[in-house]
Amino acid sequence: MRYLIWLTVWLGMALTGRAEPSRPNVIIVLADDLGWSDLGCYGSDFHETPSLDSFSQSAVRFTNAYAPAPVCTPTRASLMTGKSPARLGITIWSEGSIQGPTDRKLLQAKSKHDLPLSEKTIAEYFHEHGYLTASIGKWHLGNTAHGPEAQGFEINIGGTHWGAPTTFFWPYKGVRTSGNEYRYVPDLPYGKAGEYLTDRLADESLKVIDEAHRREQPFFLFLAHHAPHTPIEAKPEDIAYFQSRLSSKNKTHRNPIYAGMLKSLDQSVGRILERLETLNIEQETIVIFTSDNGGFIGQMKTEGNDVPITSNAPLRSGKGTCYEGGLRVPLLVRWPKLSRPGIAAEPVILTDLFATLLSTALDHGVESSEIISSDGVDLKPLLEAPDSKLPDRALYFHYPHYYHAPVSTPVSAIRKGEWKLLHYYEDDHDELYHLTTDPSEQRDLISMERETAAELRTQLDDWLSDMKAEMPRKH
Repeated sequence: MRYLIWLTVWLGMALTGRAEPSRPNVIIVLADDLGWSDLGCYGSDFHETPSLDSFSQSAVRFTNAYAPAPVCTPTRASLMTGKSPARLGITIWSEGSIQGPTDRKLLQAKSKHDLPLSEKTIAEYFHEHGYLTASIGKWHLGNTAHGPEAQGFEINIGGTHWGAPTTFFWPYKGVRTSGNEYRYVPDLPYGKAGEYLTDRLADESLKVIDEAHRREQPFFLFLAHHAPHTPIEAKPEDIAYFQSRLSSKNKTHRNPIYAGMLKSLDQSVGRILERLETLNIEQETIVIFTSDNGGFIGQMKTEGNDVPITSNAPLRSGKGTCYEGGLRVPLLVRWPKLSRPGIAAEPVILTDLFATLLSTALDHGVESSEIISSDGVDLKPLLEAPDSKLPDRALYFHYPHYYHAPVSTPVSAIRKGEWKLLHYYEDDHDELYHLTTDPSEQRDLISMERETAAELRTQLDDWLSDMKAEMPRKH
């Protein structure tokens, strides 16, 4: 009898060509406003990120990864749905969609305040296929009726329509200095004085991992840290440590408070990786670390001096712009049993993560047509061979809004191969850069490469039309 059972199983495997597929756990850790060069493994000369640096040695490290937008909400919406922000009609952070500036040359484009419930999120797919789904930390994709629980997450801790906390210290509530608005981070009771938000969100994430392990249930954990978004606050002992390390040798990064925030962020990732090892599930868990946009390069006061919050050098500019410093982000992916550690230089966009991760559920009822209909591509070929290439494609960006630090006007952009074109709407001018020879975007070649510029501009215009993208308007 035992032989007959074994033979039946063997015959079933032989006929299908494979064994029953396993369902890997999935963890996405999304930092907020973390710049492309902020981590040690991406070249920082001051910040200390040993956990992430070590993780990068066992992961695929993407050096040309882009956020779908230079600000938070549209990137988060794109990551959740696999659709471009322009297609979704979400192109600015939630609060910014309510009313834009009226004293500028153009009125900003219309943008939805909430991620529509008609959009099926990656969390909904995973939840439908037996995963425990948890959103820990920042949501910023709409009001309570459009919160994580309405978008496929079984657990929501800390997620609201707000984009930033009043403070990183418990009880995580108070009146903001700008706007005079009272804010709080819900679902984090029973803390104590001195407790730090980044640590607490890691604590809650560990509880999710432990509970899923107890249930013997696969899980999808979306840990959306607020760090290192403003307010720029760190633990006093970490600030003192990095102040002691400041010297003339630190050329790119020089903000000890910001460095302290990154230390806590790095430690939170280290704790999660350690827990996976302790539970012996690291080989069953996909781990992704990235950021929602480039680093914020505004100024802050520290010890009476104006100090940049961070720098994205050698990339140009920062958050709120479509230059490289506003769009390019760190991306580390470890997919046990699939990925091979290495450096992937191929241009990718975070929208691709939807198709890449959703393909894990193909054998559990997700139609391939639903993946194909996304605006991203499956990155598995790059995970298997980081030095390989994807089919030729262009990456598109649409930010039809104003930004304050640095000052930026409504703009769209296209990157194709080595070339990048930006189109500004106020005066209808274009800029063209050759990123291979000029990654800092310092030499505008628009007057010398007119044919290339014309081709890229036509492709950009066609894409915007296909997306039915909202445009800035005249008064």
